[in-house]
Amino acid sequence: MADTLFSLPKPVVIPVQGLSTPYPVGRIFCVGRNYAAHAAEMGHEVDREAPFYFTKSAANAILTGATVPYPPGTENFHHEMELAVAIGAPVFQASKSQATEAVYAYGCALDMTRRDLQIRERNKQRPWDLGKDLENGSVFAPLTRAPDWSPSDDKRIHLNVNGETRQDATLRELIWKIDEVISHLSGYYHLRPGDLIMTGTPAGVGPVQAGDVLEGGIDGLHPIRLTLTETE
Repeated sequence: MADTLFSLPKPVVIPVQGLSTPYPVGRIFCVGRNYAAHAAEMGHEVDREAPFYFTKSAANAILTGATVPYPPGTENFHHEMELAVAIGAPVFQASKSQATEAVYAYGCALDMTRRDLQIRERNKQRPWDLGKDLENGSVFAPLTRAPDWSPSDDKRIHLNVNGETRQDATLRELIWKIDEVISHLSGYYHLRPGDLIMTGTPAGVGPVQAGDVLEGGIDGLHPIRLTLTETE
């Protein structure tokens, strides 16, 4: 194989509970407005005809426990606590049962958002990339394999900032369930191992500042933590 002009950073890998071999991050798909209360707090009605998506760069992903600077270019940086789904087998145009079988693992995640930039670009009918696809903007906790955990409706999803509860809901509030999301998304992409799907955030999103410590969890999964320092 020919040499390249330069070397790219190695892909981010996420630890898997009980294994010594981690899960490499390939692509990151995100489901928008997948909790009705969150859509309402953002001033939108839920589109119940089909899920919609945006993507985030795998190169911008980091792991739980990180300490990162408050990002540049924003004065309204928001937390979004989410359930992440890791694909473990190739799947295309899947039925719901095939979609479920393609899941390798689940984990806690944070979708960090420059909300002011997202809204500004959205209002101009421009892409959201500056608001959503930012460095250190996707945070992942260690994964739990599918045979050891299920996304049942009673599972609590929550996030604290400096010990104060900001988000607190259950997976019952998901509009599009995991099998529905994978089945629908696989109609447009050949999903494959390494693909992660962030399934949306419940109500309670809000701004964070330099010095804040974010701690979140979903019942039965490894918790997640992020610390913010001053802007570079």
